[in-house]
Amino acid sequence: MDKAAQEQGTPTEAEAAPGELAGRIAVVPATPDPDHAALFLKDLIDDAGAGAELKALFRDNPSLEDFLTGIIGNSPFLRDLMLSDPSRLVSILKDAPETRLERILTQARDARADDEAGIMRALRLLKNDLALTLGLADISGVIELDRITGALAGFADAALTAAIRFCLSDLTRLNKFKPFDPEKPEIDSGFIVLAMGKHGANELNYSSDIDLIVLYDPDKAPMAGTAEAPVEFVRMTRRLVKIMQDRTAEGYVFRTDLRLRPDPGATPLAMSVPGALVYYESLGQNWERAALIKARPCAGDIAAGEAFLHEIAPFIWRKYLDFAAIADVQSIKRQIHMHKGHGTIAVAGHNVKLGRGGIREVEFFVQTQQLIAGGRNPALRGRRTLDMLNALCEADWIRPESRDEMADAYRFLRNVEHRIQMLNDEQTQLLPKDEEGLTRIAALMGFGTLKAFEAELLSHLKKVQHHYSELFEDEPALSSELGNLVFTGDDHDPGTLETLAGLGFKQPAEAASIVKSWHFGRYPCTRSTKARERLTEMHPALIGALAATDNADAALRTFDSFSPSSRPVCSFSRC
Repeated sequence: MDKAAQEQGTPTEAEAAPGELAGRIAVVPATPDPDHAALFLKDLIDDAGAGAELKALFRDNPSLEDFLTGIIGNSPFLRDLMLSDPSRLVSILKDAPETRLERILTQARDARADDEAGIMRALRLLKNDLALTLGLADISGVIELDRITGALAGFADAALTAAIRFCLSDLTRLNKFKPFDPEKPEIDSGFIVLAMGKHGANELNYSSDIDLIVLYDPDKAPMAGTAEAPVEFVRMTRRLVKIMQDRTAEGYVFRTDLRLRPDPGATPLAMSVPGALVYYESLGQNWERAALIKARPCAGDIAAGEAFLHEIAPFIWRKYLDFAAIADVQSIKRQIHMHKGHGTIAVAGHNVKLGRGGIREVEFFVQTQQLIAGGRNPALRGRRTLDMLNALCEADWIRPESRDEMADAYRFLRNVEHRIQMLNDEQTQLLPKDEEGLTRIAALMGFGTLKAFEAELLSHLKKVQHHYSELFEDEPALSSELGNLVFTGDDHDPGTLETLAGLGFKQPAEAASIVKSWHFGRYPCTRSTKARERLTEMHPALIGALAATDNADAALRTFDSFSPSSRPVCSFSRC
């Protein structure tokens, strides 16, 4: 199969072939402690409901027993899923994963329940089925990365749709909402859910949270009685998050993050469409443009979501960028680049997402060029990283060699990321620091030795780092001397807090909040786009100068007190 077909998510011959999972195992991970793993396998074989069928599968598929032993020995999370429901395990092994995944997504979208606890339980049980199906099919080599990430994003869409239908139906029961279609109350509801980041690009991780922006159109929402859209939809958003992320006996669906919405520290969980449009048109920042590249209406009123993205397209895709705007786009890259602890390429303890040569560098390699060129070339406005590597090459922005090496590295690193998360279902991208943990990752990746895995990993990391550094090789690093300085979103970056504390700020979180408030345009002298772009470039010098005083916190507060004036002391747009 050619590379272009693979990047578009076309199934390989192995994937397209019909047949049960148990008979298609191509990769059998080595087991670090076979005797210990055998004890858990015995529990499965001895199960009264599923043991006999499992033994029959072992007889018919010689590699299956060693495969399950390898899973048990390397992934506590997948082991626990197998042991919690042996009959489900047998069902997965006897099913074709492609058809099972489609069935799970359909069942999730159509899930119904009489109460909140019921819908939460139904979605969590389906998520557990999805996780085990994907984990076994992935490690065995039966399905590839595109199908895995697409299934995870598709399940998130389906679960959100089911949860929204439940919430809107409940509002209807309370005479607060009058749906046009009671079976699908989200249609023409004016309630919009935008998937951001990897979810928006259909590139979701095993243990990833989902980043959402929730909006509503007050003129379109068919509210009933005395109900008001701002009140009910904010309340409903809070309930939606609960349904998705609260932990119960069956687990959780997805951790849900709403902090990519406009000015999250000062806006409600669900924001009106007019309010969001005004924000992006007047105060939107370049890092928000980068985030919106991947935005996709995933649930709720899809048509209204598409209309909103069409409306803000001129903000995302500027046809003309001056040098200040380009410098600000580049500054996004340089801030992320200097994370403390990620300055060298290593294996043990390396962060495969944020570290040098990691996934984030591939993504920013693509996104920064999309922001610069996408305004004039609509072919560069896609959401998926691999697709846009192809598009950038076709548009002569990057060389074929760069595309191929970055694409190969991206697939490899995403697979490593998934294996890390398979260990304990944790949202982490850090490789283990000990040899035993690294050996488990190598085994789940299908390597016979840790040395072979390390060599392959380092090769990919170095290639990514080379192409990434080459992109802005003449640009000075914003944080090379001070440390990490990232002032985006609502959640404080841990590396930035560490940098501020090291510089002498006694209250680093308060300091970060003050700087962030400048970027949200809350003060007159930072309300123009150019002013905020220049401000980004000034961060190191400004923070460094304040830190050099006797009391860094007091100096920052005093400096901040000048900004609200209607006749500001300094206009950043003229600095």
